[in-house]
Amino acid sequence: MKKRIALSWSGGKDCCMALDTLHSQGYEVAFLLTTVPIELGRTFGHGERIEMIKLQGEALNLPVHFIECTYENYTSQFVKAVQSLKNQFNVTGIAYGDLYLDEHREWGEKVASTAGVDSLYPLWMKKEAALQSLDKFVDSGYEAIVIRVREDLLDDAWLGRIIDESFLQDVQKTSICPMGESGEYHTFVYDGPLFSKRIHLEHGELIQLETTKKLEFTSYRLIERNH
Repeated sequence: MKKRIALSWSGGKDCCMALDTLHSQGYEVAFLLTTVPIELGRTFGHGERIEMIKLQGEALNLPVHFIECTYENYTSQFVKAVQSLKNQFNVTGIAYGDLYLDEHREWGEKVASTAGVDSLYPLWMKKEAALQSLDKFVDSGYEAIVIRVREDLLDDAWLGRIIDESFLQDVQKTSICPMGESGEYHTFVYDGPLFSKRIHLEHGELIQLETTKKLEFTSYRLIERNH
């Protein structure tokens, strides 16, 4: 019998690759889990709007559960949500898309252990393997767009770029982690092998957040995939 698990979901390329890897390893992802701090009204990871994450869930045919929290009770609310959902969905573990930051893994393992489930890190790697990982994503058949950049590290020209061969070449000319593991840039995945429909994005507008700039789409909808 397939092991049923939850997946922590930001909407970007890493969690999408985690989903694909888990799928190929024979796990059944029962639902996606996304945190939304009340102070932000957007997702914790990428400052994304809730409706954009819902669209991904629909395109992937997976339910999305949003954890409403405050920055202060973030961890306790996360644990509470996993505890409540594990019985409801009969899941034994929670997976994360983290790559190599030890403090992120320590947090995730502690949360899983407190909630009484296993923690899984399907993409875990050495820091030096980040470029290879990006190369793998470019060849994966998934399509992602840069939706947020840290303005002290990358300029506006990176917003709206597709994660493709050209991006792979250009990111190597910068000093950042090629995968943006420390939040140097964030992405939104809009199509790929596990998607039943493609998310069509139009009219990106630049918005200023605290220390980052974000591309906000005013028009988005699901369309049939070109197989």
